Amino acid sequence: MNHPFYEYSLCIALPLMIFFGVYFLLAPTPDRAIFDNYLRSRRIMGIAILLLAANYSMHLFFGVRFHNVNAAILMNLSTYFLSYWLFSSALTTLLDRFYITRRRLRTHLVLWLLFSILSAIVLLLLPDGAAQRIGLFVMAAWLIFYGLALARRLLRAYRRAVRLFDDTHSDHIGAYIRWLSVFTYWAVVFGIGCGALTFLPDRYVFLWVLSSVPFYIYLYCSYLNYLLFYEQVERALEEELPTESGSDTADSTDTPENGPLPVYSDLAAKLEEWITSDGYLLPGLTIKELSDTLHTNRTYLSGYIKTTYELSFRDWITDLRLEYAKRSMLLRPEQNIAEIAKISGFMSPSHFTRIFKVRTGISPARWRRIQAENTPIP
Repeated sequence: MNHPFYEYSLCIALPLMIFFGVYFLLAPTPDRAIFDNYLRSRRIMGIAILLLAANYSMHLFFGVRFHNVNAAILMNLSTYFLSYWLFSSALTTLLDRFYITRRRLRTHLVLWLLFSILSAIVLLLLPDGAAQRIGLFVMAAWLIFYGLALARRLLRAYRRAVRLFDDTHSDHIGAYIRWLSVFTYWAVVFGIGCGALTFLPDRYVFLWVLSSVPFYIYLYCSYLNYLLFYEQVERALEEELPTESGSDTADSTDTPENGPLPVYSDLAAKLEEWITSDGYLLPGLTIKELSDTLHTNRTYLSGYIKTTYELSFRDWITDLRLEYAKRSMLLRPEQNIAEIAKISGFMSPSHFTRIFKVRTGISPARWRRIQAENTPIP
């Protein structure tokens, strides 16, 4: 039976996947130790993509699906199961370099072998009929729940990292890893969709193949782009993650190196003085730098900010910078928006404009015009 759309779609997807997989495995990265984890993640992702490319090759060159449908479904299910683990491991290790352990690797390999063996029994040994359909349903449900569990773990690591960055850095470090969240949700939809398309009639299978093209292009571009910001994210994780686990003894104690902790009233006075001196305008400000300036403990300081202002450190600093920017736009009409963003401590003019729109509903330029029109002439 001829299926030209299916074959053409494989001819489009397969070269791209081979290129992406080989690139992820062999492309160079900066020769510094801090990039070792990025390289590890990218290589795992390269193995996952080449594994799927091998699956595509079997379909294209041997026509497995049209010679033995059950064997093709078995190959797909086994490949997807292992790919789910590789994909999630590659991304999770970007947020937790200690995620991949020998014990976890053994556990998931055993699960994969068990899943593949049981799938083979259902597809190749059980006769066609109700028993096989029930078995296929069970294996498909297992695959879906396994993928969802891995995705949930990755999203939990992502949200934990974002909260950490928001509580410790004035810059929006979380924006650099947002692609991990977007890709995870896309991977869940794509993975479940591919699993469903595996059981559809042959004339629809090309949709399964073509849907992978934008999926892998996005992944490739995301890894390339993330290389530009990886060092900043990794340094932030190296500085702060030990504090979460309790290994940072300096901040887990009740008494900092510089003496006893001040009471809230003393801290409030120091913070007010620091705000008056416009200390929040320092680019790249972290809560550690502020706690050192105030001679206090950063865990204590973080708790005070959350209790008093009901904001994360980043949101609190952002609000201070926005108010400063508003005053500057009124007092310095000769300065453009880019200059205002720079002196106000924002990462970039585009970041300033985006945050300003979110908080006020209008652009900085429009806000300035409205304020100027409503200001009475003396």
